Amino acid sequence: MITCAVVGTHTEVGKTWVTAELLRSLTTTGVRAVARKPIQSFDPDDPHPTDADVLAAASGDDPETVCPPHRWLRTPMAPPMAADALGLPSPSWSELAAELAWPEDADIGFVELVGGVRSPVAEDADCVHAISILAPEHVVLVADAELGTIDRVRLAHEALAPIVPITMLNRFDATNDLHRRNAEWLRARDGIDASVDSESVTARLGVS
Repeated sequence: MITCAVVGTHTEVGKTWVTAELLRSLTTTGVRAVARKPIQSFDPDDPHPTDADVLAAASGDDPETVCPPHRWLRTPMAPPMAADALGLPSPSWSELAAELAWPEDADIGFVELVGGVRSPVAEDADCVHAISILAPEHVVLVADAELGTIDRVRLAHEALAPIVPITMLNRFDATNDLHRRNAEWLRARDGIDASVDSESVTARLGVS
């Protein structure tokens, strides 16, 4: 099974939406694609579904299979902060990684992390550290196509080095001049082959 970590340049950039799109895109081609969210924190009063709910709907799994129920932290903070605020023990990354369970027939498994590349995902690890231990075959970096994305993509690539992630500009609008220029700048000036849709990302994952 191929594993792929998904991380963002910052929070609220659309990691879950992108991961769900990748799951659906691969599933339509006959690929058995699943997702896991090692830990999630959220506002229980938010009417929108949690990340685990969204990923479960896209993959056909149960939300509590995507993210173990004891890792649902009902306060919108970075997971170790949320655990502390709730009076719960803050898990280490090794504990979270040990809970990742994959079906035997899976072709590719996505591990969606939290926030941005330097966001703390566990008591002893941010997303960069978690990825280095997880050692996935691929890393998808989700960025926004809007103003500021060049800075954020550059900083994320520096933090992830020597890993070279597959970069996707989310919410890309081909009619938006800024969006087009951001993509062109990253490609021409930084050598970052930024994808602008889920189909181009799935083509680079090497699974069929």
